[in-house]
Amino acid sequence: MKINKIKINSYGKLKYKEIDLKDGINIIYGKNEAGKSTLLRFIVNSFYGISKNKKGKEYSDYERYLPWDSENFSGNIEYELNDKTEYEVHRDFKKKNPSVYNARKEDISKEFNIDKTKGNEFFYEQTKVDEDLFLSTIVVGQQEVKLGRQEQSMLVQKIANLVGTGEDNVSFKRAIDRINKRQLDEVGTSKSREKPINITSRKIEKLESEKNGLTKYEDFKYEIEEHKNNLNEEISKLESKNNFLKEIKLIFEKEKIENEKIKVQENIKSENDEKINSIKLKIDEVKKNNKDILLNDFENSKNDKKISREKSKLNKKMILLFVLVILFNILQFIFIDNRIFNYAILVTIPMVLIYCIYQKYKLNKRIRRDEQEKQTKLDVFNSVNSEINNFNQEMKILENNNLDIENKLNNLKGNLNLKINLEKEKLKNKYSGKLESYQVNNFNNLEDINIEIENMQRMINDKNIELHKLELDQNNIEPMLDNLSKIEEELVNNKNKMLTLNKMNESFDLAKEVLTKAYEDMKNTVTPKFTEELSKNVSSITNGKYNNIRFNDEEGLIVELPNGEYIPASKLSVGTIDQLYLSLRLSMIEDLSEESMPIILDEAFAYFDEERLENILKYMNDKFKGHQIILLTCTNREKRILEKDGIEFSFYSL
Repeated sequence: MKINKIKINSYGKLKYKEIDLKDGINIIYGKNEAGKSTLLRFIVNSFYGISKNKKGKEYSDYERYLPWDSENFSGNIEYELNDKTEYEVHRDFKKKNPSVYNARKEDISKEFNIDKTKGNEFFYEQTKVDEDLFLSTIVVGQQEVKLGRQEQSMLVQKIANLVGTGEDNVSFKRAIDRINKRQLDEVGTSKSREKPINITSRKIEKLESEKNGLTKYEDFKYEIEEHKNNLNEEISKLESKNNFLKEIKLIFEKEKIENEKIKVQENIKSENDEKINSIKLKIDEVKKNNKDILLNDFENSKNDKKISREKSKLNKKMILLFVLVILFNILQFIFIDNRIFNYAILVTIPMVLIYCIYQKYKLNKRIRRDEQEKQTKLDVFNSVNSEINNFNQEMKILENNNLDIENKLNNLKGNLNLKINLEKEKLKNKYSGKLESYQVNNFNNLEDINIEIENMQRMINDKNIELHKLELDQNNIEPMLDNLSKIEEELVNNKNKMLTLNKMNESFDLAKEVLTKAYEDMKNTVTPKFTEELSKNVSSITNGKYNNIRFNDEEGLIVELPNGEYIPASKLSVGTIDQLYLSLRLSMIEDLSEESMPIILDEAFAYFDEERLENILKYMNDKFKGHQIILLTCTNREKRILEKDGIEFSFYSL
């Protein structure tokens, strides 16, 4: 794998930079603070993303390299893998995921796994090298080698860690010590007291004791529940019986009401009969008291005819008398010539007239008297007849009412038995098989039913009082049961915690066992390979001055001197230790990935003299021809030596 082109739009202090890289050695020159380390971080962040986590530093990479004077915080890297497949990555560092393009500039970002924390893992899937491994082997920063003599022991320890464990920042002894410390802090031992496992164990014992003290209330609760269930069942049965009695009572009450209705109608009929008899007596009495008037009804008509005849006879007499008087006067005037006598006879005419009038008057008076008597009798007659008619009408109404009542009584009596029997049958079917001791036919009157209902209600009340007492007892133990529930829950949590602690303890023991075995395997297999490779590399770099590098548990990394003596690497010069450290990291490059990963060195030769620098450059040119080498430097020493030795390289100045 190699990087073909770097294009920075804006990243930290770098803006609008384009760098074309070639195969072999590439020197990127820049004075101090020119942005070499910034360029290195751009490469790393382009492949793995930029972090907003400070990771113990004062500023995160995002905060450190975010441009102050530009909204554009982005750039591109073009690279190709060993199979010549070309890719281009565009990073907008304000976004979590990049855009990944193939050679045809098609966006293939979604073809790679996207981790929630790390984002798109395209580079790891292509190379199988994660960011930590990339930084600990492929990239050698200026702080990795630029160490003073007072830090020499630290550098030697890093080399020893790298040889012993494969990681320059991991010491086997320190790892074991840390595991033991974590095991003590996070779990504890049988000898410790205020550690999690001891605290949890005491807590479990205390909770078990409290639980045993409260368990009896749980048994009491079950007894109460059972008693309550029995009482509720008994109350339910009693209430069913009570309901049955109430329904029977309703039937009897309905029957009573219907009988009352019949009785009322019969009473009305009886009263009507009495009224009819009374009216009949009254009619007889009226007829008896007015017998004469009623019998004179036709005689009155005869009197009317008699009066009419008398009036006619009187009129005839008066006319005749008057005619005779007139005739007599006419004759006496004709035949008697005596004026006195004539006038005296003439006086008879008014006298006769007066007599006629008087007779007429007497007759009319008698007629009027008779008329008055007749009218009086007629009024009495009409009054009596009217009274008799009224009595007859009233009697007829009462008789009709009695006929209606008789029909109604027949209907009521006929429907009552049918209705009552039907309701009793329904009630019998409703409670069939439920209440064996109660039957519809067991009760004959309301009084017996009311007594039974009172007894039943008293029994229900007694059972409810008993149930209420049980509920009070239950309420009294409920807080204790709640406490028991909390204790059991806490006990389960603590037992789970103890289980977790035991598993953690087993995990720590297993980790120490696995680490120890791996360490032994490393010493027996990997470490000899690394020390052999390291010895070859150091021999090449030091022109054969140091040919044999070994590692042991007591002194760590040891070096064989030309005279055959072994001394701790910590006694060597800083420059030599730098060579050892760089040599060892370079010796691991081939085993990192199936890809020929580039080697990026940022001011890695600061403490190398001219001879050592020339040796390492020659060594790298010969040893890593299949790898792209990128040297970030603030001096011209590398350029001058490569030109002197005729080694091809590409040069770019920041």
